[in-house]
Parts: sequence; structure tokens; C-alpha cells
Amino acid sequence: MNKEFEGRVAIVTGAGVGLGRAHALGLAARGAKVVVNDLGVATDGSVAGSDAAHDVVQEIRASGGHAIANGADVTSRSQTRAMVDEAIAEFGHVDILVNNAGILRDKTFSKMDLDDFWTVVDVHLMGSVNCTKAVWSHMIAREYGRIVMTTSGSGVYGNFGQSNYGAAKAGVVGLMNVLAQEGAKKNVRVNTLAPTAATRMTEDLLPEEVLALLKPETITPGLLALVLEDAPTKMILGAGGGCFAETRITETRGVALADDDISLEGVLAAMDRIRNPEGAVEMANAFTQTQKYLKQAADLRGLTLPGAT
Repeated sequence: MNKEFEGRVAIVTGAGVGLGRAHALGLAARGAKVVVNDLGVATDGSVAGSDAAHDVVQEIRASGGHAIANGADVTSRSQTRAMVDEAIAEFGHVDILVNNAGILRDKTFSKMDLDDFWTVVDVHLMGSVNCTKAVWSHMIAREYGRIVMTTSGSGVYGNFGQSNYGAAKAGVVGLMNVLAQEGAKKNVRVNTLAPTAATRMTEDLLPEEVLALLKPETITPGLLALVLEDAPTKMILGAGGGCFAETRITETRGVALADDDISLEGVLAAMDRIRNPEGAVEMANAFTQTQKYLKQAADLRGLTLPGAT
């Protein structure tokens, strides 16, 4: 097996089981030194006292790799900073961060306690924020970093009974969109993995014959592609069962309305054109969208924008 990550150091959160374990093993097999982070909790976030992270470390070491276990709670800013400090003390630097840790507390929104809503957001979204913040300055200073967020079809497309999970998973996509821009000049690339896998969080949701197709190991190759030296940035990579696809957020060409047409009636009359997907494009950033609207509005009125050619 090629050693594309020889000399690289990776932190993988939630790496004691499931996807995180597969990611940690996959990185180690290709030469990375790995910090295997796992708090040791059940799928709902309750403490289970698992030794899973140590088991993964032993598996990596038995194969000739280098790894250490870390039990930081990703919702704790002090613990995530200490995790990064430990990684640097042990291995000298950090090149890769995989934000994978997560929990589920599914219920319909009407029945969901807001404490459960916040707890899920705290782990998935703020956990990713805490870990990324802890390593960000280090990567910027070294002018090298590869960071992966983990979203879900629930965050991109929605899923009944997962308002807390979906909101958190949509949030990490927004975080990626900004950090990919802020890190670009310093060679810090930020991407998002959208996996569908047979893990502890899906074992009660899908039949066994389907779960057999969705092994975590079928997703890890996509993760590895997102953290290579020549990795893309600002990409949402869907993965499951050996299938891979890119999810893109696009905006339709839309319409420009003027005068009395800027009304409820005007919007309703134009709705088919507003929703027409032909000519839809990706926006590089929020200001690109603003420029688009300004140009459309100015063109409709025969105006020339300052600086336009």
C-alpha cells in the first residue's frame, strides 16, 4: 500500500468505532501518525466507559503504525486545546483534522426537549468548531492543513425526526464554506464528507442486508481523498457503499422585478421562472450573490454599475 501520508499527523475524533475507526485505520495504513480521539459514549452521548480508542491504537501499532489515544470531549474548548497540544508534543505538528464525533437523539420536533436539541448541536457543530479552532492557528502558521467536517443527508436534504441532527449537520457545511475561503491563502483546505454508513447510529434504522453494503470501510477512501496534499477545498463529498458523488449548492438564474412588480403578486407570477433550474450556478461567496442581484437589477433599469465594463 502506498504511503501518501508518510510524515503527516492526523487527529480523528470519534475514532473508537464505526466511521472514525475506519478513518483512523485508513490514514495509519497509508503512513499517517494518528491521534485516536474517543470519549467513550453511547450513541445518545451518555458515557459508556469504552476503551475503544485504546483498542484502535493497539491495532494500528500492531500493524507497525504510530498512534496515541485521546479521550477529549469535543464539546470542551479546554480539552480540545489540550488534545492538539498533546498531538504536537508527541508528533511535532498536526496536518490533518477529521471532525467525525457525533451522537443521535432523534424525536419529532414537537416532542423533542430543547436540551436534547442543544446537546446534539453542541457535539456535531460546536465540537467541530472547538477542534478546528484548537488547530487552526497552528495550521495557518505552518501554511499547511487539511480539515474535514462530517455532514449528513439529514443536514443537506432533511430527514424526519432529526431536526437537531439536521440543523447541526447543515451548520458544519456553512462552517466549511467560510473556512475554505479564510484558509485558502495559507494552504489550509477544508472539505465536508457526507457519509451513509452502517454504524451504531444507523444499525436500528436500516435492514441487515442494506447495512452489509454500507460498511464504514467503503467510505474512508473518500475521506482520504479529501485530506491529500493535492486535495480539493470547499467540496461536499457524498459517500456510501463504494458510491461517491459531489453535492453542490447552486442558485437559479432567477428574475429581476421592477416597480409595481416588486410585490407578492409579482413574485408569485414569476415563481416558475424563479425556480427554473436551467442555468443554475454555484456562488463563490455571499458577495458574488450580491453582485449578481445588483447586476440583474441594474440591467433591467438600463443602469451601469460603477467599475462595470
